[in-house]
Amino acid sequence: MSQNNIPVSETYWSLVDKADKKFSKIRDLPYYERNRHDTYFYKVFKVYTQLWKFQQENRQKLLEAGLKRWEIGDIASRIGQLYFGQYMRTSDANYLSESYIFYEAVLTREYFKEGLFQDHSLANKQLRFMARFLMVCLVLSRRETVYQLVNQLKMLVDECKRTFQESDFKEWKLVVQEIVKFLKADTAFMNIRPLRYSLVLDLHPDFLPHVATRRKLRLRDAILTSYYPNEVKFSELTLDTFRMLQCLEWEPSGSFYQSSGAPSWGMGTNVAQSGAHGPRINCLQDIADPTLPPNPRKAVLYRPSVTQFIAVMATMCEELPPDGVLVIYLSASGSSISDSPNHLSGQGVGESLGYRTDGLHIGARGNGGLDCICPCDFIPFTRRPLLFIVDSNRSKAFKSIKGAEKGEPAAMLLSPSSLPMPGSVDSSRHPSGSLFTTFLTAPLQAFCLLLGISGSDVEMDTYNKAEKLLSVLLNEWGSMLAASDTLDPVWAQVLSDPFLRRLILRFIFCLAVLTLYAPTFDKKEFLPECIPCLPEVVLPTAATSQTAVLQIADVFGATNRFIFSEGITLPESRCCDEESMSSS
Repeated sequence: MSQNNIPVSETYWSLVDKADKKFSKIRDLPYYERNRHDTYFYKVFKVYTQLWKFQQENRQKLLEAGLKRWEIGDIASRIGQLYFGQYMRTSDANYLSESYIFYEAVLTREYFKEGLFQDHSLANKQLRFMARFLMVCLVLSRRETVYQLVNQLKMLVDECKRTFQESDFKEWKLVVQEIVKFLKADTAFMNIRPLRYSLVLDLHPDFLPHVATRRKLRLRDAILTSYYPNEVKFSELTLDTFRMLQCLEWEPSGSFYQSSGAPSWGMGTNVAQSGAHGPRINCLQDIADPTLPPNPRKAVLYRPSVTQFIAVMATMCEELPPDGVLVIYLSASGSSISDSPNHLSGQGVGESLGYRTDGLHIGARGNGGLDCICPCDFIPFTRRPLLFIVDSNRSKAFKSIKGAEKGEPAAMLLSPSSLPMPGSVDSSRHPSGSLFTTFLTAPLQAFCLLLGISGSDVEMDTYNKAEKLLSVLLNEWGSMLAASDTLDPVWAQVLSDPFLRRLILRFIFCLAVLTLYAPTFDKKEFLPECIPCLPEVVLPTAATSQTAVLQIADVFGATNRFIFSEGITLPESRCCDEESMSSS
């Protein structure tokens, strides 16, 4: 009994009820109510902290009163879910690491094991927990743990189907198929080097070339959305947004190499021996690097309605700092709005500009155009600095925004209308994801995919040689841009941001490769575009750009797959200073 003579069990269940109610409310809050969500997160987290502490201090009394182990696991799982949700809203890696810690504790302590195959509801709790933990490990790049969880999930689903009604677990069979398909596309070859910005591999922000510009803007926020019918995804994270999400974050220094081998923290002996927070020190050293700046905040939207998308965009523009840039990443198929039965032909300036013609389907079709977002929908938000990355067969429709901005000239990286991928249903898609997005997030892998070179065909020595060479070439392009007198101020003001600089340089590589690639040579529909135009010194017609592609192609013995101008030859010698080989 407590001092107020209230039984411990009664106090506990009162806290559980309070926590459940607050958890339900925060789960249902829309993304665009940011301030309300942040306030509510701390309130609900405070309740769960009290609940967790209370059950720890009164564990024996609660067990005697009938508390089950799975109920303790349910609290820990909820806390992990809260942390991951907050990471997805803030991009703060500390929340991601805390989520991992709690989920790992649930797994290694086997909270849901007792009575698992006697209770249908408990079996579903365990399956939901494993699916959520899988997502955390995917985003955290804990691939060994991912593969272990997938195997456990397969076995658990099979056992549940044998024990209970098979029809009750059909959806879980689909979940297993989804993650297997995801991992088949996101292979080890696609993750040879981290997609996040690494101070070990990428050029340190302190050493970026000086750019003569009146103002310097930073990437502060990003909206990421991707939708294609039957695209590769896990839960609500598509392969394209998964890669772009990582590309716009910092890689904790050295953690990629520590975790790529056998991890010292293992699958739970630390947790089992030292409690729920046993692995905290090792995990935080791996994930949370106090020397790094905060990650840009990102909103990952899966199949939003157009009104939801606009509401999130409006919130981000409203909260964007004075020195901030908002990246808008759209990966979706497009069509003419006139295809919609509810379309009414408009009149006036908008139609003459052409930005009402085409749109991108960010949700399933059949809603009378309600899922179709158009270039004109973005015009009111061009009062703030925006960088569009549009990966679509109708990406060029966004060129119509140029000249219609309300205050800030928009920057745009636009994919080709189609890409040379024979045999695929949509020529801009590939089993390993969009080729244009892959060029922006893993450029060397994209180069190999374009040539039909798979991971099993590439020796590590060859790959490492090409990776180091590409790093040097990208940095040379970066120096040329910074020194150019003709660099448009729209690009100059963002070139000091490491994330945006890296995207621009990889775009230059993509443009050069696709321009010189024999099957797409001199065919505009196969070429990406950027607005405003980049200086001629980095365009594919420049000898430096052609020599760069020639050198990369030579490493893979594929120079005959490209068409170069007369007189373009390999440099006789190239002295590579190992210390300068920092990727861009």
